[in-house]
Amino acid sequence: MSDAAKKIENVDKIEINNDTDNSQIIDININKSNDNKLITRIGISPSGKYYVAHNEHGNGSIVCWNIENVDEDELKSEFELSTLGYLYQICISDYKELVYINESRRVVICDMLNNRQDIKLDCDYPHFNYGYSTFNLEGEFILYEINNNIIFIYSTQNKNNKWKCKKMYKIPESFELIGISKYNKLYLFSNNSIYEYNFITEKSIRIYGSDEEIKYILDDEDIRKNIRMFSNNEFICIRIKNKIVIYSIELEIPITSLDISDVTQLYNLISYACLTHLLIPLLNDSKEFLDLLKGKGQLLLEYKNECFPDNFLTTTKYVFGFLDGRIWKVELEEILEKMNLTSENLDEINEEWYFDNDLNINDEVIETYDYLNINLLNSQMDTVRELYQESIDKSPLHIKQDLEYKSFKWSIYIWEGKFILQVFEKSLAYKKEEDWNDHAKLIGSKLLDESNIVILATTGLYIYHFNKNDKSISLNYYYYMESDKIKSYKKIFSKSTLPLPNRNSFRLSDEWVSYIKNNKESLLKYGAKLLAFGIKEHRLELIEEIYEKCITNFEKDSRNNIMFLSIITSRMPLLNEYYPEYISRYSSETTMIIDSSTYTTRHMKINLHLDPFFRCPQVINLSRSIWWLKYNNLIKKLRKYNWKIHTTLIIIQFLIFSPIFPIYFFIFFILSKHHFINDIEKSDLLSIYFLIVDRISSKPSEISKHTTPMINFMDPYIKFVNYPQEYNWFVELFKPKSSPFVKAINRDIYKTWNGEILIDFKWNKYGKYYYLVIWIGFILLLGCFTAAATISKQYIDDNIRNKLLIASIIFGFIHLSFEVRQFIYDPIKWSGDFWNYFDLTAFLLPICTSIYWIQTNDRNIQLLSFTCLFLDIKFLLFFRVFESFGVYFAIIISVGKKVFSFLVVLFIIIISFAHTFYILLSPESSFSFDEYTNNNDPNNPWNIAPAYHQVLENGTVVDPNPYMIQPPNENTNMFVNFGTSIFAMYKFLTGDSSALSNWTYKDDPSLAILIVLFSFLIVVYLMNLFIGLLNNAIEEDNNRVSYLIQKAQILAEIELLYLLPNQRRWKEWFPEIIYYYADADKARQKINEFINKGEWNTDKFSELRQELLNELKIPNNSQNPVDMTTLKQILEEIRII
Repeated sequence: MSDAAKKIENVDKIEINNDTDNSQIIDININKSNDNKLITRIGISPSGKYYVAHNEHGNGSIVCWNIENVDEDELKSEFELSTLGYLYQICISDYKELVYINESRRVVICDMLNNRQDIKLDCDYPHFNYGYSTFNLEGEFILYEINNNIIFIYSTQNKNNKWKCKKMYKIPESFELIGISKYNKLYLFSNNSIYEYNFITEKSIRIYGSDEEIKYILDDEDIRKNIRMFSNNEFICIRIKNKIVIYSIELEIPITSLDISDVTQLYNLISYACLTHLLIPLLNDSKEFLDLLKGKGQLLLEYKNECFPDNFLTTTKYVFGFLDGRIWKVELEEILEKMNLTSENLDEINEEWYFDNDLNINDEVIETYDYLNINLLNSQMDTVRELYQESIDKSPLHIKQDLEYKSFKWSIYIWEGKFILQVFEKSLAYKKEEDWNDHAKLIGSKLLDESNIVILATTGLYIYHFNKNDKSISLNYYYYMESDKIKSYKKIFSKSTLPLPNRNSFRLSDEWVSYIKNNKESLLKYGAKLLAFGIKEHRLELIEEIYEKCITNFEKDSRNNIMFLSIITSRMPLLNEYYPEYISRYSSETTMIIDSSTYTTRHMKINLHLDPFFRCPQVINLSRSIWWLKYNNLIKKLRKYNWKIHTTLIIIQFLIFSPIFPIYFFIFFILSKHHFINDIEKSDLLSIYFLIVDRISSKPSEISKHTTPMINFMDPYIKFVNYPQEYNWFVELFKPKSSPFVKAINRDIYKTWNGEILIDFKWNKYGKYYYLVIWIGFILLLGCFTAAATISKQYIDDNIRNKLLIASIIFGFIHLSFEVRQFIYDPIKWSGDFWNYFDLTAFLLPICTSIYWIQTNDRNIQLLSFTCLFLDIKFLLFFRVFESFGVYFAIIISVGKKVFSFLVVLFIIIISFAHTFYILLSPESSFSFDEYTNNNDPNNPWNIAPAYHQVLENGTVVDPNPYMIQPPNENTNMFVNFGTSIFAMYKFLTGDSSALSNWTYKDDPSLAILIVLFSFLIVVYLMNLFIGLLNNAIEEDNNRVSYLIQKAQILAEIELLYLLPNQRRWKEWFPEIIYYYADADKARQKINEFINKGEWNTDKFSELRQELLNELKIPNNSQNPVDMTTLKQILEEIRII
């Protein structure tokens, strides 16, 4: 909070007097000095128990009051502590632990409950300079060190008058600290944007960005003067100079912004009880509100030149501050009562209120009230639960109910399908009438406030809102419930937020659907659910409306409305299943966009083409390296107080680590990567690693004189890779929840850089490491089994062979377990993929063969051969992750899928011919391969087997009967058996017609006809057709898209089967938003390629597209290239004419 300054005298006694308006004034008596003293710092404990103030001049002092029991007649100061000089900040805990940062930037801690004992910090060192401190609700102490941009979190469990550091974080250099809230949230500023980092979830988000430059002096205190923030669990209220922004934590967008001079909107905002205590501190330099706090009504024009400081802090019930030499305490309810104004007297307010500039207020009140309404419903969940509990336990069914709230009266009537809701304001009545189900009955109702009513009926829960501006009643929430199962919904309404509407909520209420579509905040909250409903119900008009509104809202304010894109991306699995054209459209419309109105090109010495980065601060958790910081500071003390021992230590380190320097460097690289060590302090030879790394990292930029122009883009697949935050550890091991990335693997996603950057980011973050581990695990299985099966007995004994087989069984079961989990996750999808059967066989064969070999001691050569074959091919498949190999594997797999049906047809035709030849050429009489069978059957194998006759020298055959006959076998006549008939046809297909060469074609014309028919139809026609189909399929799939899809499937398998459930929720691995660099020259080429193909879509983001073309110096006339196909058609028509 910015500085507060007010002249007061030394504090002796504080008395609370009641004014006529019930606000309380604390008088300060002047007893000790005639010198005026400036109140420069004030603070309040996290739970609002203590209030402290500091005066600067002369012998300064800090005074503390207990404000927990503010209704007492007199407040006495808890303590007064003398200080010297200027203080940068003061804060106090709920346990009366006082902290202040003095003019030397040192932190001083006094335990006022224990005789003002001085508290030390175990990670506090003389060269540290501090700039900010606070306490959180858990009582932990949070401290910011300026020089190293480090946040320390200390446990306040006092041990030997010392607090122990439990966590440590490093803020990126390009970010400036705004403040730290008691809710464990860090607020940072960079590049005209405000960011939030959650210490608990370690999640970073941008809460507000502006295209207008926010000017500030490079000093953390100046930033906190220009940017002030107050927050609770639902909202963050931000003041940037004269602008106020309210950010919804649940929706993750700013829901409204206004100028501080816009009185009408300010009145609407402060009228909400949950916003009042957040907004008042932001308005404490406003003449109007200072006068309001003093209970004198609105500030009239005659006060225009009076000056007021900003010196107020609030709790959830009161406002405290210094004003006119007094401490003021005002109840927030009194402020709300003073601002409980209707639209009838808003004109009067506008006339009396003072404005800092000549701002003209329109007669029509801006409907900020309605914008906030849906977001504030969650704060009324206690009332909703109370109504639900009372109604299902006690209340009978009603026909009519009347409720009153201040000057408003609500009347509900439900009977025989008629629903009538009336609002009475003074003498005026407003009515809403609807047709409901004939069996609908009223269970109960309650007023949330004067403008909102919750109604529980047998058809569900309704929340209606009365708009004071246009005097209309609208449905703001509806949750369908089955009338006979009302009590079963208790768990759903026990949560802190209203449940998301179910399918019937949308189906049965068109008004509710219309409200969601037309209300920006409702669309963000319920839009994904509504879009899923529209897709499953095949409501194309609804799908189109939601899609257009999401794109339009993002286009209007791309910096702050980025979450609207997540509505579309979160439902891409459904779109991929039902309407994949929307994925193609989204991919085309959002390629090469940015969440800003302008693009920025920077020249870099390193080409970072398609290299991802994050705009949100990547705050580094250095908690693991706290011991390293303590060690380095211990060495520094040793160097300072005993240089001889320090020198000896350096020599010993040199002698130990010099011979093993590569090992040392590798170990420290691993430790640094996982933040077990840090570069905050460098005190001995162990820290030389950081000096080497700094030198190496600076070398490329020093050597390279060539620079590459790089441009920034945003990946539009917002929250596309994120998993649901609620999960069960045990269930996730077998049936993990999926992300849109896993379910929606679509070619159109990976045709652009947006999809490619997703794959590259995931692969570099975790994919390549897990893939290597999986590959090594399979190599162990392959190596053990191959060694056992291949190495002869003279080189390996049975004992070692059995150990190798046992190892093969163990590794096989490990791999098989993941295959089983994949089947459990999605049995239908698993069953539809041929390669899953191949993997299953590759894992089962070594297991079964090894068990059989160990049990029987029988080396089954056939089993071993096929097992080694499957293992070798499986090993080869691991190379598909590399692009040079992966493209061919993608072709093999995708082409195989496309021609599979053709192969089935071909196989059926072959079987048909095999059946025909089997009937034609199979023996008609019985025969035996063991005994000679002599008959006239031309198909008898003995008759067609090679026969040898005795021939004299003159060529005369001695005997017509064979002298010698070669005994036939199954291959002599392959048509003896139907199975070998099929194999004979396959051989004929490959060009081997030997199976049909034993018959004379002249004597059997039917055989000749069949051979000609088969050779022409199958060998000539169908095989050439098959080759042509293969060529077409190869041309279609011979691109990087097929390879990227294959890699995406590998990553999806790693995520679901190998990552732990909590790892799938790591924000570092699964960020909501990804940005990336692109080589400007390659971007120019890519855009020209899109333009030439007619794929450069300018229907959406036309201004942004034009800005990109201007930035890349692409001529405007290239936006509408001549379509060569169309041009040729026109020329042909002219020639004909």
